Amino acid sequence: MPQPDVAALPAMEDLRPRSVTDHIFHDLYARVVNLSLPPGAKLSEAEVASQMGVSRQPVRDAFYRLSQLGFIQIRPQRATTVTPISTEAVMQAYFVRSALEEATMRVAALRLDPADWDGLEGLIDAQEAASRADDRAGFHALDDQFHHDICAGAGKEFVWNLVRDTKGHMDRARFLSLSYGASTAWIEHRQILTALRARDPEAAAAAVRLHLSHIEHILDRLRSDQPGILG
Repeated sequence: MPQPDVAALPAMEDLRPRSVTDHIFHDLYARVVNLSLPPGAKLSEAEVASQMGVSRQPVRDAFYRLSQLGFIQIRPQRATTVTPISTEAVMQAYFVRSALEEATMRVAALRLDPADWDGLEGLIDAQEAASRADDRAGFHALDDQFHHDICAGAGKEFVWNLVRDTKGHMDRARFLSLSYGASTAWIEHRQILTALRARDPEAAAAAVRLHLSHIEHILDRLRSDQPGILG
């Protein structure tokens, strides 16, 4: 039986506009998460295109992707704006992340070896230094690396990929808390590592459950201190 013709694959040149869109999307995504673009900030396709030296089409595509994630609101004939932090989206991300990471910790407690422990210890030391230097962006990156490396060491790196793809709204709230909560975070990372070194699956799961649950207190504080920032 004859095989159908395979559709022509695009040349690499044809893929270039998509890579430009990805670049714009990831840059704007990071700025929304770290609050360089705070809730209420206005975005203009024309201005972004001009600043980044690209045409408006990849910017429009990046804006659409951000809107689908709930980070910006696009309104025809009106300004595109960064959305408030969605309490519902934060709590949905927390539910997913907590379930996945608790399960991963149970595996990691039995699989990580001394080299993994030493690597995690180094990340915590770097986090402590970043916290004392008030380097919030550096602290946040190290925080992500800590959780990623546990998933990878457990042989469950796909878990981190799932977490990363859902935690953007949670990250926006957490970034606001770094001015007062960073020290708590790295101290709790040490508690997680202690449970992992002890090869105690339930203690490791409980430690990460406590660690992630602080998002509820962060939201309560934001409601009190910055009520307009939540949606």
